[in-house]
Amino acid sequence: MELQTVWFALIGALWTGYFVLEGFDFGVGALLPVLGRDPLDRRVLLRTVGPRFDANEVWLLVAVAATFAAFPPWYAALFSAFYVPVLLILLTLVVRVVAVAFRDRRSDATWQVACDRAIVLGSLVPPLLWGLTFAALLRGLPIDQHGEYLGVPVDVLSPFALLGGLTVLALSVTHGAVFLALRTTGAVRDRARRVAGIVGVVTAALLVWFLFAALSPTFDGSAVVTAIASVVTLGAGLLAGRAGREGWAFVGTAITIALLVSTLFLTLYPDLIISTIDPEYSLTVDNASSTPSTLGLLTWVAGLFLPLVVAYQAWSYWVFRQRVGRGTVGTPPSGSS
Repeated sequence: MELQTVWFALIGALWTGYFVLEGFDFGVGALLPVLGRDPLDRRVLLRTVGPRFDANEVWLLVAVAATFAAFPPWYAALFSAFYVPVLLILLTLVVRVVAVAFRDRRSDATWQVACDRAIVLGSLVPPLLWGLTFAALLRGLPIDQHGEYLGVPVDVLSPFALLGGLTVLALSVTHGAVFLALRTTGAVRDRARRVAGIVGVVTAALLVWFLFAALSPTFDGSAVVTAIASVVTLGAGLLAGRAGREGWAFVGTAITIALLVSTLFLTLYPDLIISTIDPEYSLTVDNASSTPSTLGLLTWVAGLFLPLVVAYQAWSYWVFRQRVGRGTVGTPPSGSS
């Protein structure tokens, strides 16, 4: 396998890690007003992701850095075409991080309500816009012979792109609900299980609709296999959750996300961006990659450091594996709501 293909697959794996791990963060934040019936419940929800969400975002940074290093023209065209949604994603992620970090620094009820709303906003907008971005990428962009984007921001908007955004958002909420059922106790756990079952049905419908629309132009064999498998694993995860097997349910939704990302990358390959002006102008893994020497150096760096990152994150998940309940988060600050 050529290094260009290896790095395309590695970037796909990095995005997979990001959506699987950050996906349940988004889901927990989006469900804060739904499952957090009182101040203590909201503290329970935030405590489940508190030790993790900063580390989960590292996958995004590494995926973007790998794209810049391995496929510079792809990076340039992507951020030219999607600078508006990417800017909104970054702003809402920053707002969410600040809100989580400073929410309990003040006991003022108004302050905590404002932080909760910021957390919800920062959990709804990114998955919606990430889904919109990747869906729009599947349909191609107006790229000229120099690899430059010639469109305007609204060019990335379409019913198909919106469907992709809603699918990723719904899948993140389902993933987050299943995660909460796995990591909490008592009434929060019961409510999370019910929400996962309800939202999961909607998610399954959106997933089937989106995958059919995404694959219908070509029906590539490998992508069809992963697409069908993603629907099956989502159904299996929802059934496991209904049976009270939250661990298997979480595995099911995690694999579903991984298979969805795999489907998107398999549908693209060997293209990186399909030019809607002329197919000859399309960016591919061959004409948009860095030099072989650069890719070789990057491979050595990734081989040395990526296993360490994965090992550290696996260790942190093991350390914070205990369930969280109302009796383990302490008393909310005086005056909180």
